Amino acid sequence: MNTFKQFQVNNEPTFHTSIVDKEFPELTNNEVWVKIAYSDVNYKDALACSEHGQVIRHYPMTPGIDFSGVVMKSLDKRFQPGDQVLATGYGLGVSQPGGYSDYQKVTGDWLIPLPETMTLRQAMVLGTAGLTAALCVNALLTQGMKAEDKVIVTGASGGVGSVAIAMLHKMGFQQITAFSRKEEAKTWLQKLGATQVVHPEAFLPEKNKPLDKQQVDYVIDTVGGEQLTRLLPLIAYDGAAALCGNAGGIKLTTTVLPFILRNIQLIGIDSVNVPHEKRLNIWQQLADLSVTDHLVVNEITLDQLEETTKKILDGTHQGRTLVTVGETI
Repeated sequence: MNTFKQFQVNNEPTFHTSIVDKEFPELTNNEVWVKIAYSDVNYKDALACSEHGQVIRHYPMTPGIDFSGVVMKSLDKRFQPGDQVLATGYGLGVSQPGGYSDYQKVTGDWLIPLPETMTLRQAMVLGTAGLTAALCVNALLTQGMKAEDKVIVTGASGGVGSVAIAMLHKMGFQQITAFSRKEEAKTWLQKLGATQVVHPEAFLPEKNKPLDKQQVDYVIDTVGGEQLTRLLPLIAYDGAAALCGNAGGIKLTTTVLPFILRNIQLIGIDSVNVPHEKRLNIWQQLADLSVTDHLVVNEITLDQLEETTKKILDGTHQGRTLVTVGETI
C-alpha cells in the first residue's frame, strides 16, 4: 500500500473540501507514523472546515485537532510499533495535518500513551473537549471550589460543557446548573449529573448591573461574550470563572467591581499548548473518573464531516461527535 485516504480543505481555485489520496512521506528526527482509529469534531474543527473560519494557517490542510490510534513506525525511542497513543492540540489540524486521515505523521513530543484503563474510542469521545473540561475543573478546584458549592456550566450541551458536568457529578458536586438553550437536551444533561437545566435568559437578570445578587460560587464558561458579561456580577465573594470558549463572541464588557469588591477570579483556559507532563496527569485523571458512559455520542465517517461541521456552526449540534477513521481497534 503506497497511499492512504485523507480529508482535506483547500482554497484553490475556490474553497472546498474533499477526500484525497496521499503518499507516505519519510520519517525524520523523532517522528512517528500512527494508524488512526478515531478522531472527533470540535468547534475549532468546524471553523477549519469553513471558508471564513480563520484558523487554518495554510492550504491545503487536513483538519482534526485530535486523534487516537496505533503506532506503525517510529523514530522516537519512547514509542514502538503497536503502542496505543492519542494526540490533541498543538498544531494538529491547523498548521500541521491532523486527525482526519487514515494515517498521520507527528513528532513523538505530541503523543500521549493511552492510559491502561481507557480505550482508543473513549479517548476520542473525550478529546480536546475532555482535556479542556478537566483543565477548567482543576483550575477551579485550585481556587477553592468544593462539592457543596453552586456551579454553573454554560454551553452545557456541547462537548466541553457536557464533560465538565459529568466530571463534577463523579466528584460529588450536588448543585450543578446547566445553561442550555436546547429543550431536547434537558433529560440527558440531568442524567449526566446536572441538578437543574435552565435557559440562560431564564436565569440571567434582564438588566446588567456592575454588581448583583450573589447566586453562584463558580462558573465554567464555554461561551464568552455577552453571557459571561452578565454572569460575572452574580458570582459570590471569593468565587471564580474558568473561561475556555468564545462561541458567544470575543468581547467582554464589564467593570472592575466584581474583582475588587468580591475578590472573584477570571481564569483563562488554553488546551492547545498544555505542557506534556500536565497532559499525562489529566489523561490519567479522565481515565480514572471514567466519565464517558452517559455522554451523547454521534458517530460519523470522513465523508459525513462537512454536514456535521455545519451543524456545529449553526448551533444545532449536541454532545460529542466521534469520527471513525480507520478500522475499529
